[in-house]
Amino acid sequence: MNPYFDSEATPWTDLGDGIRRKIVGHTEQLMSVLVQFDQGAIGTPHAHEIHDQIAYVIRGSFECDVGGIKKVLKPGDAFVAPHGWQHGVVALEQDSTLLDQFSPRRDDYL
Repeated sequence: MNPYFDSEATPWTDLGDGIRRKIVGHTEQLMSVLVQFDQGAIGTPHAHEIHDQIAYVIRGSFECDVGGIKKVLKPGDAFVAPHGWQHGVVALEQDSTLLDQFSPRRDDYL
């Protein structure tokens, strides 16, 4: 396992609909993922069965809905979505970027 993440050497994975991601690193119990959005791109509302998530805004801004509570988040802000909680985002600016943390890791991303 390489303990380092080199952002310049790691290409974005295009997820379609104006969203792309880079896996920063992971263990069995933790995963960090950069997720970048085009302006207006939608992170469709959903809930995780077993994964807890923290999403930290690195760049841009997002209209977020977590558990039915809406708020606009800017760099330095974050939301917490425990497993079972409905959450989704809309990017308000081009290249808006989240650092998503998952516990346990998202094996479906590997």
